[in-house]
Amino acid sequence: MMMWKDSGVPADSFYEARSESAEGPKSKFKIKAGKTLSARRWHAAFSPDGHLDIASVLSRIQRGGVHPSIRGEVWEFLLGCFDPKSTFEEREQQREHRRVQYARWKDLCQALDSHVGSGRIITAPVITEDGQPIQDPLVLLEANPDQSKGQANGGSEAEPYLDKQVIEWKLTLHQIGLDVLRTDRTLVFYEKKENLSKLWDILAVYAWIDKDVGYCQGMSDLCSPLIILLEDEADAFWCFERLMRKLRGNFRCTERSVGVENQLQSLASITQVLDPKLHQHLETLGGGDYLFAVRMFMVLFRRELSFGDSLYLWEMMWALEYYPDMFSMYEEPELLTEKNDVSKGKVKSIRQFGKFERENLKNGTKTSEAPLPITVFLVASVLKEKSARLIQEARGLDDVVKILNETNGDLDAKKTCSHAIRLHKKYLKMVRISFKKIILCLFGLLKFI
Repeated sequence: MMMWKDSGVPADSFYEARSESAEGPKSKFKIKAGKTLSARRWHAAFSPDGHLDIASVLSRIQRGGVHPSIRGEVWEFLLGCFDPKSTFEEREQQREHRRVQYARWKDLCQALDSHVGSGRIITAPVITEDGQPIQDPLVLLEANPDQSKGQANGGSEAEPYLDKQVIEWKLTLHQIGLDVLRTDRTLVFYEKKENLSKLWDILAVYAWIDKDVGYCQGMSDLCSPLIILLEDEADAFWCFERLMRKLRGNFRCTERSVGVENQLQSLASITQVLDPKLHQHLETLGGGDYLFAVRMFMVLFRRELSFGDSLYLWEMMWALEYYPDMFSMYEEPELLTEKNDVSKGKVKSIRQFGKFERENLKNGTKTSEAPLPITVFLVASVLKEKSARLIQEARGLDDVVKILNETNGDLDAKKTCSHAIRLHKKYLKMVRISFKKIILCLFGLLKFI
């Protein structure tokens, strides 16, 4: 306890790294007493029956993040797993119900492929694209290292007829395995095979239940911290499921479009308004589609920041854009519109919204359509910070990527958040002024009709 009270404990010191791992960004964010949400303040925010004073929690997080000892349970609220208005008993019932549901889904997946829940991770496909079992002895042995080559069938011998969805899901399992083995390998936590297996199982189950998205590269980076923060696999799964509610649009790709395209277009619009010279320069270089920023959106700065700093950035984002109806929207989406219609005259306390959402409310942007996410302004703040260098030095898209990748080591999560909030306010103000000018012009034209 004394260690965390000492001002300036680096965020990464709570997540043990392997001794040989010296590469990657270093932690800049520090846990500070009096600013970071501590376990004591967290527990004091609950009433005797379990109602959470979310406003006080958001205020503290927005000042200095969350102490790692309580990060998992705080994130469950920030991601909308639980309603702050619920009681201890109600949340315990919800938790138990979700654990049972996850167990059912996992059993179903295990029935479709015996590797799920077995503690094994496969890194090679065990079926062909037409659903036939692969008989390559090396592939079979990798999938079943505890069996002899003659017996290693991986549950694929005499496969029944598989429908298209099952085939597509089974074909993703080895890709999940390859990505899991590359995820956060600098951390001691993932030296244990059972922790890697948890990550693989959660991603395999999610890929089955979300058939529109399935599994895409980058999801392992988003899921990994949840395995570390929440001991129970089912609890980690539900946090990941809630996180994907926010981000799944980024991973939905078709032959004609990239899932993250909407956010890239928003980033282009914001940069054009806030930094027209940079936008024009990027367009001249052929980067007007802003595809060079895809990675930041897909894995939420996991590559640009240290592990501890990226977790701080995430909780800051979620606290800043938190809104009280999040739980209801996830649990009862069909009722949310009715509730909003009925309660239009009943305005919730502004303190229950994150600072970013308050600006949206103040400017009338909180409509049936979701406002621009804070991630867009975080990426915009990185571009703004690098603007002068990009204009002076970038002579091609390779240079743009190189300069942006050099955020490794000099990107400060706290400053980036603060800068993003300022850019958001400035953007809304400039858009509002532009809108007024358009209205005035229209009125002017009407006089001549």
